[in-house]
Amino acid sequence: MSVLLVIPARYASTRYPGKPLVPLKGPDGDKTLIRRSWEAAQEVKGVDRVVVATDDDRIKAHAESFGAEVVMTSTTCQNGTERCAEVATRLPGFEMVVNLQGDAPLTPAWFVEDLIAGLRADPQADIATPVLRCDGRAVASFLADRRAGRVGGTTAVFGAGGRALYFSKEVIPYTGRSYDEDEPTPVFHHVGVYAYRPRALRAYPSWPAGPLEGLEGLEQLRFLEQGRTVLCVEVEARGRQFWELNNPEDVPRIEAMLAAMA
Repeated sequence: MSVLLVIPARYASTRYPGKPLVPLKGPDGDKTLIRRSWEAAQEVKGVDRVVVATDDDRIKAHAESFGAEVVMTSTTCQNGTERCAEVATRLPGFEMVVNLQGDAPLTPAWFVEDLIAGLRADPQADIATPVLRCDGRAVASFLADRRAGRVGGTTAVFGAGGRALYFSKEVIPYTGRSYDEDEPTPVFHHVGVYAYRPRALRAYPSWPAGPLEGLEGLEQLRFLEQGRTVLCVEVEARGRQFWELNNPEDVPRIEAMLAAMA
């Protein structure tokens, strides 16, 4: 099964304008967010082609400077999934399209590899996405962001067979208790990666955004609101910390995690 991996990146982020070009300090020096995300994509086994999808000439020029293939997309794309859908239409012939969002440079290769394997094994699913069981430290970080009025990570709840029930920027499910830092919790962090069957992906831009997508600002809810099957694939951290760059306050957190990987 041929796999296209797309890294959508836009300059005009509402919460963090210019985010893809933000430098992140690591053991290997300063590299931009989009470069670190592209390098993470190169580590994934079983991918046939990797492209950066953007509508911004600054991102295009920078990505090409470190050797990335770039596909320019429309300025009307509302989110990364719509951007991936445009790329899938322009680069047909792949049996699966993976969306590795450009704000998740800490995504381990095995997250994506497990995701690809999960979608292959479930012919009824239209889309698959990874979820990571949170420890007490991660839940505390989510709750601290919410108390500070920041939108941090996204959580997911799912039922039998990994079928997604809901995704939220709030911490769900409600547990009513606190946890030790290393204690497993019933809260799952939704990892910002998707694997789509091309037919469902290409249909996505034609569906109207539903009320839940509008309230939460989560693109994957459009699939649920259309009655499509979303598969949650549980992945293992294997001792690695994971976080997305959602806000400027996340930069030192991610830099600390990069240092810990050295």
